Amino acid sequence: MQNLLSSRLLSKKLKINIYRTIILPVVLYGCETWLLTLREEPGLSVFENRVLRRIFGAKRDEVTGEWIKLHIEEHIGLNSSPNIFRVIKSRRMRRKEHVACMGEMRGVYRVLVGKPEGKTTLGRPRHRWKDNIQMNLQAVGCEGHGLD
Repeated sequence: MQNLLSSRLLSKKLKINIYRTIILPVVLYGCETWLLTLREEPGLSVFENRVLRRIFGAKRDEVTGEWIKLHIEEHIGLNSSPNIFRVIKSRRMRRKEHVACMGEMRGVYRVLVGKPEGKTTLGRPRHRWKDNIQMNLQAVGCEGHGLD
């Protein structure tokens, strides 16, 4: 895909459509259930930045005529699609709505919301899917709409 995204024969609009329809769904397959940690977030943002740099490429400076690399803020301004983390959060919210509509006797609801039995390990508890949903809701400003 690198050659396709850096090709000068294709328009930038077509490259963005390829990114949105082919590449992004493959990368984000199953992201509704991911537990993103601080280790994985930079990897996703690096991937997105590389793809955007490949699509938009370098730009010629009008004054000096030299080729310059655009900063990532300029890529985001040129690209109308939301960043990868907003897509993940919106898909999580959609999945949350779907799970919340299920009955408490359904297996998916019990697995995602239920509390495991048994002895807990020492240390800080690990994040659950439900905890990520709560953090996303707090980031949006909709506290109190969790799965409880």
